[in-house]
Amino acid sequence: MVDIRIPIGLMFSIFGVIVTGYGLFTISDSEMYVKSLGTNVNIIMGLIMLAFGLVMLYLAKRKKKA
Repeated sequence: MVDIRIPIGLMFSIFGVIVTGYGLFTISDSEMYVKSLGTNVNIIMGLIMLAFGLVMLYLAKRKKKA
């Protein structure tokens, strides 16, 4: 049986790294973040996606051991 947590974890981890990297590279562009009241939403959402992806991968790895 295929564990769906592995591809979901990989996808969210990769997207999380990409979005976080984009947020870090555009951190000095304050004009870009006017609509979000000056908050760099890319970094926040990238870290959330990365954390979710890592949790999915951890759960998939833990399930294989059992």
